[in-house]
Formats: sequence, structure tokens, C-alpha cells
Amino acid sequence: MKDLPNQTHWTARTDMAAAFRWTARLNMHEAVANHFSLAVSDDGTRFLINPAGRHFSRITASGLIEIDANDPTTLDRPDAPDPTAWGLHGSLHRACPHARCAMHVHSIHATVLASLADSRLPAIDQTTAMFHNRVVVDDHYGGMAFEDEAARCVQLLSDPKITTLIMGNHGVLVIGATVAETFNRLYYFERAAETYIRALQTGQPLRHLPDEIAEKTAREWETYPGYAEDHLREIKAILDAEAPGYAD
Repeated sequence: MKDLPNQTHWTARTDMAAAFRWTARLNMHEAVANHFSLAVSDDGTRFLINPAGRHFSRITASGLIEIDANDPTTLDRPDAPDPTAWGLHGSLHRACPHARCAMHVHSIHATVLASLADSRLPAIDQTTAMFHNRVVVDDHYGGMAFEDEAARCVQLLSDPKITTLIMGNHGVLVIGATVAETFNRLYYFERAAETYIRALQTGQPLRHLPDEIAEKTAREWETYPGYAEDHLREIKAILDAEAPGYAD
């Protein structure tokens, strides 16, 4: 199996396909406009990505395409990725080898946060604290993420401590070392954004965590044993029972 086209890196492919399917179940996708990638070479420049125009709920392991961030002819391929997916993820995997996996969505609450004049996410509970000092906000939206705009955006992720880019007036881009870690972070960021937005809607004063407690909590999240892997394992178990076609 490993030597056949689109069947290399099979475990990585099934993990990715499960993340796509679950993102659709959570309604965190937007039509066919969003994209995930996963580096499969040591230097990070060869990566898997979803094909253009495919709904997240129909992504399969073998349907993911493998491309090279250093190949300028990528968009000439008959199975070329979406141009903005190529711009954003190609730029990211060239510039940030520590970003092995990247997930970009226009999920509702993350995009609401990205649309505020102040898009920072304060630590007001345990979940928002996960992102304390680990988020950067891009305040200079310059249009769709074709190559020049994408290259500008990914420069903001050069610090390995930063795991989340709030793309002002756009959405969110989350990075990580594995599919499990990145999807778990994406899920929790959407929950954190929702908590903050709903708290703002009450009109009541917010209970901000002290900086030292927020940082302590963020580090505890980072070292919490196995919870991201457990999350993805359970997602795959549900899909195996209810919609096993993701692993085709």
C-alpha cells in the first residue's frame, strides 16, 4: 500500500481525514473555502493538503494531495490545490518548519473575534488561558491569502511559542506538531472565542486571570498527558462506527 499513489503516509492521511470530517460535523468549516495541511518530509516542505473544491464532509485519506512548497509549478497540476490554500500553506511550510500541521478555518466565533477592533483573547477561564501569550493578531488584512498576502501573514508565526494566528477580518490559523495537537487546539480556540464573546454579551465586568496564573495554566495545558491524542482517537472511533469512508 505505501508505494501506491495517494496511499503513502497512511496513518497521517487517516488522521487528517478524520479532522476534516469532524470539523464539518462541528460546523467550523465554510463551504469549500478552508484548508488543512500536514508536513510529511523532514524539512517540512512536502505536505498533504485537501484538494480544491472538496467539502470537508467528503474528504478521504486517499483524496488528500501531496505537494512540494518549493515547486513553483504546483498550480499547473491537474489536481492543483486552491490558490489561497497554496499561498497560505506553501508559504507557511517554506518559512516555518516547526509548523508541521496547520489548520485554517472561518469558524463563527473565531471570525467574530477576528472582526473586533481589539481581537485579542484575554484569559478569563481555563480554556482561554490555553492561549495566553501564544496568540498573535494580524491587524493588517490585505485581501485574500494569495502568495504575497500569505507570506506576510506567516511571518507572524516565526516564533515557535506562537501557536495561533488570529487573522484580522478573516479567520484563524492554528499550527502544531501533529494532527491531534493541532485539531485539539483548533477545537479549543473556537470554544475559547465563544466563551469570550458570550461573556462580552452579558455586559458585565469580566473576571480576568492574573498573568502568572494564566501562564501557569497554559503550561499545564501543554504538558497535560495524552488528551489531544485521546480526543482524536475518540473522533476516529466514532467515525469508524458511523462513517468509515473517511479512511478510504
